[in-house]
Amino acid sequence: MASNAKKPGTSKAAAAPKKRWWAQIIETYKLTAKADRKVGPILLATFFVTFAIFLVIGFALKSPFFWGILGFLFALPITMIIFGRRAQAAGYAQVEGQPGAAAAVLQSMRGAWFVTPAVAITKNQDIVHRVVGRPGVILVAEAPVGRAANLLANERKRTARFLPETPIHEISVGDGEGQVPLRKLQRKVMKMPRTLKPAQVTDVRRRLEALTASPLPIPKGPLPKGARMPRTKG
Repeated sequence: MASNAKKPGTSKAAAAPKKRWWAQIIETYKLTAKADRKVGPILLATFFVTFAIFLVIGFALKSPFFWGILGFLFALPITMIIFGRRAQAAGYAQVEGQPGAAAAVLQSMRGAWFVTPAVAITKNQDIVHRVVGRPGVILVAEAPVGRAANLLANERKRTARFLPETPIHEISVGDGEGQVPLRKLQRKVMKMPRTLKPAQVTDVRRRLEALTASPLPIPKGPLPKGARMPRTKG
């Protein structure tokens, strides 16, 4: 016998539809506009200038309708590409300089990258994060140049005692001499040469669990509500 009664455990939250793609774009635009006030005019100018160029060509060739459609089909994706880049830059601008920003960027990488935030932290909020992947172990410091070097050296020695034959890389994040800017961190990590096999990566991860039973307490990431870091495939 049919019944209209709701099943136990059913909630409105569970039945709520997922956010539609256009709603996500609007939300991303609002977040971007807070950090980049020029994004609106730039996107409008990109779309209409691209469309106008095709339309002018269409009138010159006496086919404005065809070239107008072609212009729209070109203008839309070009505008979206510009929007993506502005949104990415705005996302970095919102988190840059905040403790844990590098961890948020590293955790947004796609692929076999295993990030442990804050394996070392000082009272000055100098932080070292650890990434395990096919390049080996990557230690990433958020600190001024001088303090970052000492912090990385100490963490390297501690890690090398557990993994004497595993490649260990060091990255200092910042705008100082020899440092890697936050916006270039993903690219830097992704370009490192792959020296370990997947099985070796798993072994390294397990051995490092004994070194860091639990990450030191820092916020999971400084990203503002709704903000998203760009994802990079690995």
